[in-house]
Amino acid sequence: MKDNVKNFFNRSCVNLDSTYVCALACPKCQRQIYFRDKGKKVTGTHLSTGDFEKLVEYFGRIDFEGQYSDPVHHPKFIEFLKKCYEKSVEVEIHNASSTKSYKWYREAFQANPDAEWVFAIDGLPEESHKYRKNQDGEKLFNVMLDARNYLNYKPIWQYIVFNYNENHIDIAKEIAKENEIDFLVIYSRKWQGENDPLLPSKKFRV
Repeated sequence: MKDNVKNFFNRSCVNLDSTYVCALACPKCQRQIYFRDKGKKVTGTHLSTGDFEKLVEYFGRIDFEGQYSDPVHHPKFIEFLKKCYEKSVEVEIHNASSTKSYKWYREAFQANPDAEWVFAIDGLPEESHKYRKNQDGEKLFNVMLDARNYLNYKPIWQYIVFNYNENHIDIAKEIAKENEIDFLVIYSRKWQGENDPLLPSKKFRV
């Protein structure tokens, strides 16, 4: 047990939920399952600038994840990206919400050109909203294309397989290749039995 605790506090990377806000309503997201589906308000706060500066001093890599939120909704997110760049802290951002403007994204890309961006667009851009409720997949796809002009790394197109998109994987792969985007296919295990409305064919399940 002591070794596990020691290893935890000696990690060089931390997964971070920096806010509690998200514009989406993905049915298998924890914010939906544990809060909204039960009629509860999603609780939480934005990570303070002071606490973030402590993290930057301690960790060599920060992954801005989104278990309950989307990092782009933190009001100081671009400042956080700048700070990581100044401190040579590696950064990975997982983004699915599409409400930010193109101008905002360009400022974010320019704030830290070394950041790795992962865009969750599950299916072809025009169909991703079938799981990513409230997402404008076509807009986010265009943001991903625009990212190539500012970042030192290829943006990543994350594609979770559902029944509505399982037959479009090869098409999406070709689109990614043509546009010099890395393509990441994910097979989920979050199924609620054979009657799950999003359940893909057996070969696409974990």
